[in-house]
Amino acid sequence: MKEKRMTTITLKKMNRDKVYQYIYQQKETSKLQIVQDLQMGLSTVSQNLNDLETSGLISRNGYFESTGGRKAQIIRIVEDFRISIGLGILKDMFHIVAVNLYGDAIATETISLPYKNSDAYYNELAENVEQFISNHQYPSEKIKGISIATQGIISPDGTSVTYGAIMGNTHMQLSDFSSRLPYPCHLEHDSKSAAELELWNHPQFDSALIFLLNSNLGGAIITNHTVHQGNHMRSGLFEHICIDPHGLKCYCGKHGCLETCCSANALISASGMPVKDFFYRLHTEPSPEIQQIWKDYLDHLAFAIRNLNLIIDSPVIISGYLAPYFRQSDILYLLEKINEHSVFQMTEDQLLLGNHGQYTPAIGAALYYIQSFLNCETK
Repeated sequence: MKEKRMTTITLKKMNRDKVYQYIYQQKETSKLQIVQDLQMGLSTVSQNLNDLETSGLISRNGYFESTGGRKAQIIRIVEDFRISIGLGILKDMFHIVAVNLYGDAIATETISLPYKNSDAYYNELAENVEQFISNHQYPSEKIKGISIATQGIISPDGTSVTYGAIMGNTHMQLSDFSSRLPYPCHLEHDSKSAAELELWNHPQFDSALIFLLNSNLGGAIITNHTVHQGNHMRSGLFEHICIDPHGLKCYCGKHGCLETCCSANALISASGMPVKDFFYRLHTEPSPEIQQIWKDYLDHLAFAIRNLNLIIDSPVIISGYLAPYFRQSDILYLLEKINEHSVFQMTEDQLLLGNHGQYTPAIGAALYYIQSFLNCETK
């Protein structure tokens, strides 16, 4: 008898999940459409909809246009039933975002706060996060968790940074955040977070190469629809591929790393001006010098893409801070340079631009708790 009762409860739970997932995927639907597409009985669907609505997971507002009979009520999920907070921590600032159940950034902010491994730093960061939540009037019960993307390699158990030469955050602990914030916390490498966002935006891709063009260059590999981590969490560190052993010194201590040619910092160093000023000049009154700096940048990026694409035969996504500055002419130039010395030609549809700019790692990190919720959404 007990077994039969458990089977009934499990079946009800499965049906409820199925209805919720269907509404989530459709974004807008009607009761009759759910009945038809899921091949469930009308009473079963009605019961599940009432249950989901009572729980606050869905809403029924508005009506579809009439097709001759009674207008069907529009059913949607409540997009902000749960919210995930994402942080993107950099050397001189951090980005903070709130992300809804569809992975949309519904609020963003950048806060100037130079990193220092001290109680004062973590206390101030936590205070800013709490203030952000308060300013946007998010009830604490809506916050699913806070996910932190930082520059540095994360330990396999996700509890600390094992290598953080850029920020000096080696040995940063997850507990530095979780002990100060009254929510579940998660720690990620910023490049891996960026890859999670691109995987979310391109679910059709089984594999992809991600170039994160932030102040410092980052990279990530997607294989088998998963961000590849490697044995020591070091997969995708494109920034430390050596392209000139006698080149400029990288922050890692070696010479000629791709970081020294294709990071936003490299562009700033070569031009002697902030990124915004550089692209303003490039797009409005380009001097031969400015044009050459950009050409050199794209040539180095094309070199890296061409060679890495021979290892992972997949689409390439250019993401991060510099991505919004790319124009179609830049993509076409990159393709030309990639294909110029390659036996295997890359097509335009294989080279894509991310569209979240500097907030990419923070949004990607926040998806950790969104995915966690969706995997057990009605529990």
